[in-house]
Parts: sequence; C-alpha cells; structure tokens
Amino acid sequence: MAIDTRDGIAGFIASEPRLAPTEKGVPRYYSRFGQEHYQREQDGSFTKLETTFGDLVMFGRTAEEAYSRFHKGDNFLAQGDVRAYTDQNGQERDEFIARRIGHDTARTRYDVDRTPRNIAGRETPERATTRETTERRQQQREAPADNPFRAPDRRAAQPQARTL
Repeated sequence: MAIDTRDGIAGFIASEPRLAPTEKGVPRYYSRFGQEHYQREQDGSFTKLETTFGDLVMFGRTAEEAYSRFHKGDNFLAQGDVRAYTDQNGQERDEFIARRIGHDTARTRYDVDRTPRNIAGRETPERATTRETTERRQQQREAPADNPFRAPDRRAAQPQARTL
C-alpha cells in the first residue's frame, strides 16, 4: 500500500478570508498566508528573516469549513498541491490549493468537540451545548483581558500582505 504524500505548508492567515462561488457554483476560499523564516546563528540564537507571502485556496466543503474556522492571524498547517497560474497582470504566480487544513497545535489553543456530528440536518443536543460553550469561550477571548501575564494578541500586529 502506497503512502499518500502531498506538499505541506505551515504559516499564518495574513488577510481576511473570502468565500465566493466559482463559475460552476462550487464554494472557493481565498486568503493570503505568510511564513516566517529564521536563521540559526553560530551562538545558538535565531535571527528573524523576511516573511514571505502566498495565496491559499480551497474548494467545496473544505472551503466552507475553513472560512467558518479561520481568521486573520491564525496559525495553520495544510496539505495540498502547488499550482502555477497567470494573474490579471500577466505575471506568473503560485497558489497553494489545500485539500486539508487545521490549526497549528504548537501555536494555537483550542478545544476539541467530540460530540456526534450533524445527523440528517439536525444538530444533536450535545453538539448544540458544546457549540454554545465554544462561542462563550470565544467571546471571553475577544473581551479585553486585565491579566498582565496574558500574551499579546498577535493578530493585531500582522504585517500587511505583499505581492510576491
């Protein structure tokens, strides 16, 4: 049995995600993503290098789920393929078409919802309760914290996306 391997990327969402249908009506997710780069110095320290940016695209159900779960500044890991295309200005560009995507567990705190999924168009009571709890926690995270030990929100300090 062959092992399924694809390209993978790690980065952060650098622009507000957009969801729009393709000409055939298939949902399409688009956002810019950034990747931070570091160089290890001889003394063991690291020097931050220039951040690079690219296009992140998804289609179908993956696009809808990603749009509902990812926001500007979120760290992610994705598996998919790189596709070359020509933009409106006639320049050759690359985009990463993600088949799978998830939050980067090394950089993101989150809760896992293990209740049964949507059954025949109805939400199970356990899942509805979990969703309410998750929404309440999200509101608490967004509220200003008066805890001086809380890490600053990285999303507020994201650099502007630049064209490659």
